[in-house]
Amino acid sequence: MNKYKDKLFLLIFAVLLILPVLSFFHAGIPLTHDGGDHVARIANFYQNITEGNLIPRWAGNLNWGYGHPILEFLYPLSSYIASLLHLLGISLVSSTVSVFILGMTLSFVFMYLWLSKFLSKSAALFGAVLYTYAPYRFVEIYVRGDIGENLAFAFIPLVLYFIYKLYKENTFLNAILGGISLSLLILSHNAISLMFMPFLVVYGFILLQKIKSKKSFIISFILLLGVGLALSAFFWIPGLLEGKYTLRNIVTKGAYVNSFVTFTRLIYGPWNYGITGQFTVQLGIFQWIALIASPFLIYKYRAKKDKDYIFIFFLLIFTFISIFLMLPVSDFIWSRIILLQNFQFPWRFLAISVFTTAVLGAFLAENISKKFNITLTTVAIILVLFISSFYWSAGGYIQKPQSFYTGIYNSTTDTGESAPIWSVRFMEHRPKAPLEVIDGKADIKSLGRTSTYHKYLVNVEKRTLFKENTLYFPGWKILANGTPLSIEFQNRDYRGVMTFFLDKGRYTVEVLYGETKLRAVSDLISLFALLGIGIFLIFQFVKPKIS
Repeated sequence: MNKYKDKLFLLIFAVLLILPVLSFFHAGIPLTHDGGDHVARIANFYQNITEGNLIPRWAGNLNWGYGHPILEFLYPLSSYIASLLHLLGISLVSSTVSVFILGMTLSFVFMYLWLSKFLSKSAALFGAVLYTYAPYRFVEIYVRGDIGENLAFAFIPLVLYFIYKLYKENTFLNAILGGISLSLLILSHNAISLMFMPFLVVYGFILLQKIKSKKSFIISFILLLGVGLALSAFFWIPGLLEGKYTLRNIVTKGAYVNSFVTFTRLIYGPWNYGITGQFTVQLGIFQWIALIASPFLIYKYRAKKDKDYIFIFFLLIFTFISIFLMLPVSDFIWSRIILLQNFQFPWRFLAISVFTTAVLGAFLAENISKKFNITLTTVAIILVLFISSFYWSAGGYIQKPQSFYTGIYNSTTDTGESAPIWSVRFMEHRPKAPLEVIDGKADIKSLGRTSTYHKYLVNVEKRTLFKENTLYFPGWKILANGTPLSIEFQNRDYRGVMTFFLDKGRYTVEVLYGETKLRAVSDLISLFALLGIGIFLIFQFVKPKIS
């Protein structure tokens, strides 16, 4: 009998996995705010990798062909996964779509995996359903098209799973695997990982209260955090510290003001494919029920002296904080914290509310009378599916040839926050040629061009001012016959574009983009962390077999 129950459970699990992403099985990519732009970003990312740049930072074809440093600041994991799929022969569009599907399905699997470690299978399933079928999750994939945020949802519960495993079995392996999971979260989406970092620390602190050997757990937990930060250092350190060279703080300053939501919109809002202020930001009916019931859960767990009441209490606190930060009343906090303004949209804190209320919902399902538990949980899941079924479809599809994304792209694919601070926010036309003569006389012949390396043969008849039609960003160098040239990039007539002089003569001009000292150090931190983990895993799995 149990065998048939297990098979039925697996069937239900599979159906719940596939329902939210059915609309992706269609030609093209769903018509969303950013969906098409993601394909263009990934096309530039993939081009870098095929050219040997394993850590892509410069998108040479974006911004009307003037290039853009967006890849340095854009969460890279989704691009790495899509690039791998494209390398295996899948089209760029299908590879991008696959990452969207992966984010939804893995978030369901990993949420269930974590919750099932300390709750019943039915409660864990209900929590995974609330997490995956929340209205905001469908806004992400079918309205906003946020590939990174959607993928990040998968790794939040995975990190928590390994923290819990560390609490149950304090081993070096669990700390390392937890650190790898944390790095995947950071590489999935910088803003979401930053939002959830306090929660991860608090979760570790809560589990610490249940352990006798606190010192060893603290050491392992710090190791987990250290591994996660070190592995992802190549991304977050330059992204954080070199942001001062971009328009990020200027573009995002004050932008949050028009993105606050009213409390009533968190309770209900009609489905809409429009822009910010139009699409729904509702939390979800059953999410609200779980939130309202949480004080009773705290009372019940505390009455039976179960320390889980502390965890439920903190879930409640984090939910209230996230809701508060979405409302206009929190403006006094947003106006004082520049880092918070970099999040751009207060409603982005729905990510925390969606997660915490899903866990609260799982605890609520766990505490339903055993006599009616399966029945009521099943009915609740069916109702969640019915309510959310109105959000499972795309508003339309973009069907473009692959060349549309791989060629020169007439956009930066962001709102200009990644543009160099000394440049214009957006270019408005394609350059006449990669290298132009501004003043003087010279013949130019292109000898080769990649994303980060341009080579020319230049014959100068008299002193000439040239314009290399690429935006300057730290890392660009220009060499003439191997000698570095002085680069000007603040000419008011050619803002942000590199200009340089050459005297009369014949030159091989090389324009190349490399790592700054900061990026190089960050790369080394990640490389040493990766090598260390590799050596550990070899000894962990190979040595026992040899013995």
